[in-house]
Amino acid sequence: MRPKLNPEIGLWYKDKENDLSFKVVAIEESDESIEVQYFNGDIGEFELDNWYNSKIIQIEAPEDWSAPFGGIAADDLGYSDPDSHQAFDEEMPLKDYEN
Repeated sequence: MRPKLNPEIGLWYKDKENDLSFKVVAIEESDESIEVQYFNGDIGEFELDNWYNSKIIQIEAPEDWSAPFGGIAADDLGYSDPDSHQAFDEEMPLKDYEN
């Protein structure tokens, strides 16, 4: 018997029976359900009992994990920061920092 894999928000999993990758986005303890977002962007839900009876494995985040969120710029993902900030100089008037 294989150990039960508990769902964790933010982690990626694969349903081996359906060959679908997804990320857990919410766990609703009140109705014992797990909300997921599939790699293609669709939203789905597992009942807790179904989760534990399914062949689900944890996987690494896909290389392009932002695909489900569509249209996000690289800046929104934190990949780029031009770091055009000027060093702070206590002697320089505030107006000189503004561009």
